[in-house]
Amino acid sequence: MSQPPDAVAEVVDRVIGETGGELVLRRSGPDWEVFSNGVFLMDTRDGASERAMVRAALDHLPDGSAGARVLIGGLGVGFSAREALDDRRVGLVRVVELEPKVVEWHSGPLGEVAGRLPEESRCDLVRADLAEWLEEAARAARDGGERYDALCLDTDNGPDWTVREENGRLYEPGAMDLIASVTAPGGAVAFWSAMRSPAFEGMLRARFGDVHTVEVPARAGEPDVVYLVRVA
Repeated sequence: MSQPPDAVAEVVDRVIGETGGELVLRRSGPDWEVFSNGVFLMDTRDGASERAMVRAALDHLPDGSAGARVLIGGLGVGFSAREALDDRRVGLVRVVELEPKVVEWHSGPLGEVAGRLPEESRCDLVRADLAEWLEEAARAARDGGERYDALCLDTDNGPDWTVREENGRLYEPGAMDLIASVTAPGGAVAFWSAMRSPAFEGMLRARFGDVHTVEVPARAGEPDVVYLVRVA
């Protein structure tokens, strides 16, 4: 999600999103860019760190795993969902995305970026606010509902840089309890961040124990960071 270089870009779609802000899809040469209220969110130039986030979580699946259930917070341009779907051990990828228009773009202009995710039989695209969805899912999980073997949370730009202020609650202790509730015992949870966050890492360590970090070089500035924890 690093900032793209300056280029002449064509606005392909411009809508008012679910949060009341302006959501823009632009084409810049062969690449796509998404902005929210004029702030850069993501593009299709790389995706290395999003893929690394998913691989880090899936690497902790037990040997011989099959039919693994993966929860992804945030659809974006689809790199995370595609990485999970390409793993033969994965039986279901459930993606929670707030913006209906982002989901719609994957049947249109972004369709070829991640392989037309809405048509994938193993991919369930849920239109919902992730924080609210987690609350409902956690209640259901405590009553015997489904849990996930791997969670990959790429919502906004990480704990210390949220374009949408409300997304800050996804990085608070209460959210960690919800996440633990929907994670299968021994499952892995990976968090994507556009920069290091020592305070967030400390909170994860206090809640889950060991924290593994993966740094992925960005095109400019600090490396992207993936924080990985296991749920007992």
